[in-house]
Amino acid sequence: MKLEQDPKVKTLQVPARRTRCTGWQPRRPALAWAACAVLVTLAAQGSTAAAQTAFPAKPIRMIVPFPAGGGYDFLGRVLAARMTETWGQPVLVENRAGANGNIGSEVAAKAAPDGYTLLMGGIGPQALSVGLYPQLPYDPLKAFEPISLVAAQPNLLVVHPSMPVKSLKEFIAFAKARPGQISYASNGSGSGQHIAAEQLKLMTGIDIVHVPFKGAAPALVAILSGEVAVAFNVILSPLPYVKTGRLRALATASSRRASLAPDVPTMTELGFPIDIDTWYALYAPAGTPKDIVARLATEAMRIANLPDVREKAGSQGIEMIGAGPEKLAAHNRAEIARWTKVIQQAKITID
Repeated sequence: MKLEQDPKVKTLQVPARRTRCTGWQPRRPALAWAACAVLVTLAAQGSTAAAQTAFPAKPIRMIVPFPAGGGYDFLGRVLAARMTETWGQPVLVENRAGANGNIGSEVAAKAAPDGYTLLMGGIGPQALSVGLYPQLPYDPLKAFEPISLVAAQPNLLVVHPSMPVKSLKEFIAFAKARPGQISYASNGSGSGQHIAAEQLKLMTGIDIVHVPFKGAAPALVAILSGEVAVAFNVILSPLPYVKTGRLRALATASSRRASLAPDVPTMTELGFPIDIDTWYALYAPAGTPKDIVARLATEAMRIANLPDVREKAGSQGIEMIGAGPEKLAAHNRAEIARWTKVIQQAKITID
């Protein structure tokens, strides 16, 4: 059926090149302007929604500021693989090691704040470095948008079996009788393991000599060979040798007993409240849009709570946490304040 137009009804003609609600005077201007405002609002909302839906529209770079093989690298690759599956865009891990994680963290801090550069950071570069490096090239609290507190891993205090001690109390008494004669290994100057040992020295008055190594693996080799007598190390490194008798565990430097070593007491239980879990967290450069940060946080927390991820991490001595941006920000502030005080008290410096 053909519809006939009533000749009495005049069609309103708007110039084709007009892009604003101007150029004509309707009989009911208030209604016209209101309609125009609604259209503009809907267009803006549609544009924002499209931008949110579009992320990520290209590959994402995840910087790991430590070498391959450690906890930072392990967790970075777990998150990257699962994010790739979810979004259909590659999330590529880039190891940028050096200066206790500061080099890779600086690279991430200076990247474009668009969500396409992430940092798998943690206790070293985002907390300990504040007290260790007077000229730190980034501010951990201002240079990054916190995304998620991903996981934590306890540190284990072990001794070589040639040491005639079977408890922390016996070790302290043995060390006090031999000032300057016992050496300890760390994963590097300024590492969490170095600071844990120096805190133990402060609390007990013992005098043991620091021997830094470049990572957990060489530090472990040193204590297995008897080159050093004692060491703190992330639990997974020494634990297999504790089970075979090649090392002896004295305590965990954590607020709670480790699931992989439930029979080993904590330092706190033994009267020395040293709680220095190696924690890992995801960040983006400061200024990254809030909607992108929220999307990244939701995905990181989802991954942290997947049963198979928790099981795989648990086998590495890593406890998945999966806390959001606000909890990470508060945790970061507290860790900086706590460990900067210990570093200053122990007069720890980086050579």
